[in-house]
Amino acid sequence: MVIGDGEEVHLLDASVVLGAGPVGRSVAAALVARGIRPRVVTRSGTTIDGTQPCQADVADPDGARGAVGRATVVFQCAQPAYHRWGKDFPAIQRSVVQACEASGAVLVAIENLYGYGPVSVPMTEDLPMRPTTRKGAVRAAMWAELLDAHRSGRVRVAAVRASDFFGAGVRDSAFGERFFAPLVSGGKAQILGSPRARHAITYVPDLAEAAVRVAEDPAAWGRAWHAPTAPAISQLALVEATARAAGVAPAFVAVKPWQLRLVGAVNPGARETVEMLYEFDRDFVVDSSAFETRFGQRPTPLDRALAETAAWYQRAET
Repeated sequence: MVIGDGEEVHLLDASVVLGAGPVGRSVAAALVARGIRPRVVTRSGTTIDGTQPCQADVADPDGARGAVGRATVVFQCAQPAYHRWGKDFPAIQRSVVQACEASGAVLVAIENLYGYGPVSVPMTEDLPMRPTTRKGAVRAAMWAELLDAHRSGRVRVAAVRASDFFGAGVRDSAFGERFFAPLVSGGKAQILGSPRARHAITYVPDLAEAAVRVAEDPAAWGRAWHAPTAPAISQLALVEATARAAGVAPAFVAVKPWQLRLVGAVNPGARETVEMLYEFDRDFVVDSSAFETRFGQRPTPLDRALAETAAWYQRAET
């Protein structure tokens, strides 16, 4: 917290959330639960209970500066369409960094694990960035820019990284609509790669809570953290656990690379997924012990998180 005019003012009181996808909404909810009314910035001016809507395009530097205003903390949860990462994502981040530099706000960026590239060990935050894909290279370069901005004193920065998201409202994810929606309705979950490969997945409410905790701890800035993530289990076990929670028979279909390429001829998102298939062909394990030890936040038990997600999909599909 900081002190202003004899009154205690908490760092999070003037928080801005960029983006209102599942992660942005969850970050906003974590702030609202703390009695904070964050400003939520989207291009359409999305209204979320307990928040202040703001319509702006943060890809435009002037729009970003206006949206950030006098914020004390900015949570960067916005991203372009998957197939436009290389063209649009770095420019969006630079625009946001400039806005935070002007306001003096702390910037907490939500990231994923693409920058590490294929590894054969559990992923920790001190792994070098060795991407082998286009989107991985984008992620690695963006983190290098954020770290440089922090070390040069331009902006106070931290990153919170997560594996594939899942949770209420998460649709556009490997463990989103294509996984949960058919399975909870008695059909077959769609999975990528090997059903026996272990794959860590991150529950969105855990990611959001982690981002807020990092934001309010100055000693946590200047580095990346892995959000609390349950131990990796096989994709087959994920199907079975979700089926138990939904009261249906476990069933899945493994989508083949050639099928993705075929669909990718007309679907840019599917086309962009092909280069990331290495994550599903082998064990993809996340070590979030550094965050858990420092902040005392454990991941939501996986069975409970899968049950909550399955219940949301059952309501959404009826």
